[in-house]
Amino acid sequence: MKSSRFAALAAAALVCPGIVLVSGSSAAANPAVGAPGTHNAITDVPGIQVGQVQSDTAPYLTGTSVVYMPQMSVASVDQRGGAPATKETDLLSPLNSNPGVNAIQLGGSSMYGLSATNGIIRWLEDRGEGVRVGAGGVAPIVPAADIFDLGRGGDPKARTSAEWGYLAAQATSDGPVRQGGVGGGTGARGGGLRGGVGTASVHLGDGIYVGAMVIVNPAGSPVDPADCTLYGVKFGIGNEFAGYKAPKKKECNPPSTAAQQPANTTIAVVATNAPLEKAAAQRMSGNAHDGMARAISPIHTLGDGDTVFAVSTGKGEALQINDPADTRQLNAIFNAGASTLARAIAKAVLSSESIGNSTSYCDRYPSACKGMKQLKQWRTQGNAPDVTPETFAQASQALKQTPVPAPAAADNGKDKGKGKPKAAPAGNTTNDATQDSQNGMVLASGNAGGPSVPTGVTTALLAAGVLAVGLLGMHLRGRRRAPSAGLS
Repeated sequence: MKSSRFAALAAAALVCPGIVLVSGSSAAANPAVGAPGTHNAITDVPGIQVGQVQSDTAPYLTGTSVVYMPQMSVASVDQRGGAPATKETDLLSPLNSNPGVNAIQLGGSSMYGLSATNGIIRWLEDRGEGVRVGAGGVAPIVPAADIFDLGRGGDPKARTSAEWGYLAAQATSDGPVRQGGVGGGTGARGGGLRGGVGTASVHLGDGIYVGAMVIVNPAGSPVDPADCTLYGVKFGIGNEFAGYKAPKKKECNPPSTAAQQPANTTIAVVATNAPLEKAAAQRMSGNAHDGMARAISPIHTLGDGDTVFAVSTGKGEALQINDPADTRQLNAIFNAGASTLARAIAKAVLSSESIGNSTSYCDRYPSACKGMKQLKQWRTQGNAPDVTPETFAQASQALKQTPVPAPAAADNGKDKGKGKPKAAPAGNTTNDATQDSQNGMVLASGNAGGPSVPTGVTTALLAAGVLAVGLLGMHLRGRRRAPSAGLS
């Protein structure tokens, strides 16, 4: 029999929208059963941290968000859209041996932005976090999913890279999470409106939480065309959406989505600190897609890459989907995941602000948001630093590979006993290297900012060229001397 600490889960799953039940058994530090956590964010789940960075300075309009687990955690994924941009998702199948994840990236820049995971991986490696491999080595596990936002800031080549992932990882914390047009949701759009990042949580009792974080960027719309309300608001808890009203009829003229780019995607992480087996985590991620379907219509189109990750940070005896004794508890967790994700989607849309030619929901329907005093808090609480040329250069410097000993030259028995070659000194940096890093935030014609040929390779090529010219000259001189040698 599993621990009795899950006894309140079933009751919490039956909480109706807008009603909060009080649990007499909850610890003083925890909210009532069915209420949001302290931050009403995924970071209310113990063992979850979030970091975000972005740039909305033209030609950039993109960013990176990271969900970080200081203790490697069980995770799985369910992918249902027709055009995903994902990485390392096969590892999360219950059929595969991977024990868990260190972090999950929810990013912008589509398939190009998947390279931002390299920076997250390096940050984790520097901290010694990951699956142990070899003598003292680690292999950090960082699955990822990205939205399509290419070119929305002015140039499709203005996109994230490893430096962005490193900076996002550096910004992780377990505090409030900034929402709206930040992080991986900076360039997001949906239903003809600006999308963005949203998050929410719920306490299921006895210290067990479920949280969700989402980037809303769908081909469909979060807006009900009948009255221009947000589908997800009806799943709000208590006064979560206090002040929200249906827009005035004269404002209700939903934007057409017919001309919208058919490349989109809504991506999310749902998390709990209840201990789950890997198969249960996969079931949680699958059920959470119901939350997307409640808050966005249509969903899972061929132009979307809709993907949901599920994470369990809990320790102890894991709940199992094939154990009848666990069914009630698991259903409560799964249902909470779907509802929490629907709430997070509504919060993302309400938190976003207009930028350029991308209009926010609250600017298009001002009467709906006029009384929502909490919007300022959602948009400003939490750390989400901008990527600047200076911070980009600092991250680039940090990402430089640690020097390793050069391979020994083939000695053919000549240099035995002379010792090993010395390693290059660590931290050998120059102002030129910093300047090159700064150029990585500047778009220019040609190959500016791209990788240069290593100095050692260049020297070797020049030496080979000089040798070839010398040999050719000797050959030609030999041919000119040949006739005179024959006459003598």
